[in-house]
Amino acid sequence: MAKIAIVYHSGYGHTAKVTEHVRKGAAEAGSDVTLYKAEDLASPESGPWDELAAADAIIFGAPTYMGSASAPMKQFMDASSKAWFTDAWKDKIAAGFTNSGSLAGDKSGTLAQFATLAAQQGMIWVNFGMKSGFNASGHDFSEALNRAGHSNGLATQALTDLSAEDGPDAADLKTAELFGERVANATQRWARGKS
Repeated sequence: MAKIAIVYHSGYGHTAKVTEHVRKGAAEAGSDVTLYKAEDLASPESGPWDELAAADAIIFGAPTYMGSASAPMKQFMDASSKAWFTDAWKDKIAAGFTNSGSLAGDKSGTLAQFATLAAQQGMIWVNFGMKSGFNASGHDFSEALNRAGHSNGLATQALTDLSAEDGPDAADLKTAELFGERVANATQRWARGKS
């Protein structure tokens, strides 16, 4: 069974909700998934870094604040330099997701940060692989999967006046599950090929 670690930060609970649905999709696809809060990995000297090194894949998740990953997630990313020195994450699968209050919300900047982190760590980046479900006049926005149309990773929206209980909506949460499933399937294929 492939082991997947999801490292995430959530400022107001919306990204945590998305994280749970990414986890659900990956677990239902047959992977062992463990969640890690970025705040618990703020220093290279403390936290479960050995567990990340033992994972087959690491998925990064954070809200997009002011066009980039949230500060606690960035602190984790910077602290991962110790893993870089030892190639601890080399050849692991990597993927990323983000949430913001706006439909676009400059989320591509956060996904690019995650992809760059993965590249620097020597990881294999898995994109979303799902076309936008909202790109023609006959499409229903409220039911569309990957409606923001991001391809480099998962991007969801939680309107700023909604609590984490009310947002993101069901279509984005289903999209998150499909993203988790895709990463799990890619990880399992990669792990089989390595053995």
